[in-house]
Amino acid sequence: MTAPQLEFAPWVKRFGASGTATTVVFPHAGGAAASYRPLAKALADRGTDAFVVQYPQRADRLRHPAAAGVAELAADLFDAGPWDRVAPLNLFGHCMGAVVAFEFARVAQAHGVAVRTLWASAGQAPSTIAEAPPLPTTDRDVLADMIDLGGTDPRLLDDEDFVELLVMAVQADYRALSGYVCAADDRIAADIHALRGDRDHRISREWSDRWASHTTGRFTLSTFDGGHFYLNEHLDAVAALVSDG
Repeated sequence: MTAPQLEFAPWVKRFGASGTATTVVFPHAGGAAASYRPLAKALADRGTDAFVVQYPQRADRLRHPAAAGVAELAADLFDAGPWDRVAPLNLFGHCMGAVVAFEFARVAQAHGVAVRTLWASAGQAPSTIAEAPPLPTTDRDVLADMIDLGGTDPRLLDDEDFVELLVMAVQADYRALSGYVCAADDRIAADIHALRGDRDHRISREWSDRWASHTTGRFTLSTFDGGHFYLNEHLDAVAALVSDG
């Protein structure tokens, strides 16, 4: 007999269907699920079921209202499907996605859904968000911020329609993140593994280290050659870590 189909929201993208582990991927600010297809496929090739979530205000959620905050976004993503049916979960979040994944873990924990590991990639610890400089708000400043971060094909930045959609998505995410506050002793039971590029000019080593205060489990930090989007050059190595961790 064929196993019953799991009913996730259509904007939750699944790769693999019979893996021995489950990883949920949370994109960076402004990022669409499609950007993480290569990572999801690399995880699926290693026997891991990978789910990539989509935030509002982009792609197939273009008309969905923006989340009021990170906690609300995490709750929305948790409500997108029967995560208990594919638990225990590993969570992978890049940049802002790491904080969204942390809040998702807190929601899951409150609902009795097991989260085994949080992989915090190029993301600052939740308790450091309030210490960071104010996020840009105007179209021009948001676009400049995206260029500074890297990770976007420069050729796409010549497309006015693409830029308009990108700025809208980033502004939605930045508004959600701008009011976020987390105490240093707010913890999850899952292990936390921080990942960073050694030339990441946006996320300091200290901000990565401070993820240690947010778990009652194990903490590790792995450093790769590269900048804020080191992930693009180390997909296989990161997929191996997440699959084996």
